[in-house]
Amino acid sequence: MPKIRNVSFDCADPYALARFWAEVMHTQLDSDHQPDDEETAIQPPDGPALYFQRVPEPKSVKNRVHICLTPEIRRDAEVERILGLGATLVADHRRPDGLGWAVLADPEGNEFCVLRSEEERAAA
Repeated sequence: MPKIRNVSFDCADPYALARFWAEVMHTQLDSDHQPDDEETAIQPPDGPALYFQRVPEPKSVKNRVHICLTPEIRRDAEVERILGLGATLVADHRRPDGLGWAVLADPEGNEFCVLRSEEERAAA
């Protein structure tokens, strides 16, 4: 069975976007990477690498593929943490009964979802 090696992001500023995602994923940006690099990557502890490459055109439409995150902490706390890192809330599909998810966007507008934690799923 094939393994996903990395998920790629086209972006205007690979270094800044990699720094944002490194914070989201609780990992470090390799010290070899510099702000003027055309490409960079991070390796989250669990899962494929996230690869960031500079492109000249801005994002113009909704992502066709996006990442869904299952946090180790409660979903709502994770949403607040990531918003504090510079994400924006795109759509809130959280329900009063605890189900649902939040759609966020990174600083360059790439959408991603924050789902319920495994603990929240088990309690439902």
